[in-house]
Amino acid sequence: MRHSLYEAEHEDFRRMVRDWAEKTIAPFHDQWERDGIVPRDVWLSGGEQGLLGFDVDERWGGGGVRDFRYNAVLNEELTRIGASGVGFTLHDDVVAPYLRDLCTEEQAARWLPRFCRGELITAIAMTEPGTGSDLQAIRTTARRDGDSWVLTGAKTFITNGINADLVIVVARTDPDAPGAKGTSLLVVERGMAGFSRGRNLDKVGLKAQDTAELFFDEVRVPAENLLGRENGGFAHLMGNLPQERLSIAVGAVASAETVLAQTREYVTSRTAFGRPVGSFQHSRFVLAELHTETTIARTFVDECVRRHNDGELDAVDAAMAKYWTTELQNKVADRCLQLHGGYGYMDEYPVSKAWRDARVQSIYGGTNEIMREIIGRSLGL
Repeated sequence: MRHSLYEAEHEDFRRMVRDWAEKTIAPFHDQWERDGIVPRDVWLSGGEQGLLGFDVDERWGGGGVRDFRYNAVLNEELTRIGASGVGFTLHDDVVAPYLRDLCTEEQAARWLPRFCRGELITAIAMTEPGTGSDLQAIRTTARRDGDSWVLTGAKTFITNGINADLVIVVARTDPDAPGAKGTSLLVVERGMAGFSRGRNLDKVGLKAQDTAELFFDEVRVPAENLLGRENGGFAHLMGNLPQERLSIAVGAVASAETVLAQTREYVTSRTAFGRPVGSFQHSRFVLAELHTETTIARTFVDECVRRHNDGELDAVDAAMAKYWTTELQNKVADRCLQLHGGYGYMDEYPVSKAWRDARVQSIYGGTNEIMREIIGRSLGL
C-alpha cells in the first residue's frame, strides 16, 4: 500500500537525518548499550543538525514549524538503526510542548535556546514508587515558602534521568484538593540543593537509555520555576499525553516494519532441509499476517499524525494507537525472533535487541491496561 503522509520536504529531512545518524550514532550505539548512557556530545550534535525543538519559536533557536511529521521522521530513523538509547523523542515529543506552550517570556529566554542547542537535556518526572500510571495518587509535595516552593518526594523510571539538566516535576501543591486537582508542574534544575539522582537503572532492554530514580529533599525551587498554572498540572498533563502516546505508536510501527524487513531478508538467505526458511508455508503465513497487521497499524497511525497536525487527535484515538501498535510491536518481535531460530536469541542479530526493547512499550506512557480503560469509558461502559 502506498502511504501519503510525508511530502518532499519530509523525505529531504529524512535523508539528512539518516546520513547524520549513520555517521554519528550507528557505529557507537553498541558501546553506549554497554555503558548504559549516551554521551552528551550527541545532544550537541543533534542540536547543530536542527533535530531538537522543531516546533519551538525561531527566536529561541527552534525550527518554528508545528508539523509533527518531522518528529515522526526522526523517531522512525532512530528506530530503524536501533538507536533506542538516544532520548531525543522524549526531549522533542514529550517535554517540548510543555516548555513551548507554558513558559513565560522569562522562562523561554532562560531555557529554550539551550534546549534547542542540546546544551540543556530534559526529562519529565511523573511516575513514583507505588503509583505507576495513577497520576492522581502522586505523593511528591511542594509547599510555598516565601519566594520558593519547597519540594519533597521521589520519582522513578525517569528517562534521561542521569543526563537531564532540567526536569519537569509533577507535585501536589494543594494537599486538600481532591484527586489530581491540586497538582502543579515545577521545573527543577541541575545543581539545586537537595536534588539528587539514584543509580542508573539496569533494565531488560533500552540499555543505552539512562533511566533513573530522582530524589527531592526539601529542594527550594524558585517561584519563577512554576510552569503553567498553579494547581493546573493535571490539566496540562492531560493536554499533552496524546502526543506522547502518538510518539510511542510511531516508534512501535517503525520498529515492527524494521524487524519485518530484517526477518524477510533472513528467511530468504537461511536454509533448512535444503530450502530457504522463507519458502515454507508456515513462514509465509506468519510473515503475511504480520505484514498485513503492520500495514493496517501504519495506516491508522498516519491518520492519527494528520489529525494531530490539525489539532483533532483526542485522548481516545491516541490511546487506541498506543495500545494497538505496542501490542503489535511485541507480537512482531516475538514471531520474528522465532523465525530466526536459535540465532534470534543471539545478541549479534538485531531481532534480539528489538525483542527486548519492545517489551516496555506497552508499559510506559500509561500501561495498555489504562489505555483500554480510556477506550472503554469512551464507549459509555
